[in-house]
Amino acid sequence: MNCYPGVVALGRGYAGQDCSLARALEVVGERWTLLVIRDCFYGVRRFGDFHAHLDIPRAVLANRLKSLTAAAIIERHPHPTGVEVDYVLTRRGLDLWPMVFTLGQWGERWLAPDGIRRLYSHVACGTDITASGWCPACDVLPSPGDLLIHQGPGADSTLRNDRVSVALRSGPHRLLTDLFPTSAHTPDIP
Repeated sequence: MNCYPGVVALGRGYAGQDCSLARALEVVGERWTLLVIRDCFYGVRRFGDFHAHLDIPRAVLANRLKSLTAAAIIERHPHPTGVEVDYVLTRRGLDLWPMVFTLGQWGERWLAPDGIRRLYSHVACGTDITASGWCPACDVLPSPGDLLIHQGPGADSTLRNDRVSVALRSGPHRLLTDLFPTSAHTPDIP
């Protein structure tokens, strides 16, 4: 039942749409999904770290990880501890980088009142890439694994103190590289 008179509830799918964008939104368009994917690019791999960094309800996170796994965007890999699971982007997931980056850059341009919060630089030369993802020094479009992420001048380091935020603030970090490769924190598996 709709609690808001005069407001029509939206359907959950895009049935009848002959559109690749609509099909893509079926997979990545739910709330939180793109943030989970973004965090995978940042090097977040474990359930507890996604949960702490995103402040996402546990049941929603478990659902998003399950959906992304079913869509072959991420894979579950056993963690070296033997207890936890790592979530790692697949080739299909890696192909989402241009969209994730461009949408983030749009947010930086139009919705970041204090300036750019995250900068990306090309590992090969150390040059910050442009808003289109291009390295002006090397004249190439680096892949996400060839990028370092670091704080920009508009970053607010008082906003978050979870271990992912702290790690991302601590200095440049190569995308797709596990933020906590030898972590022995408490397991938190869905």
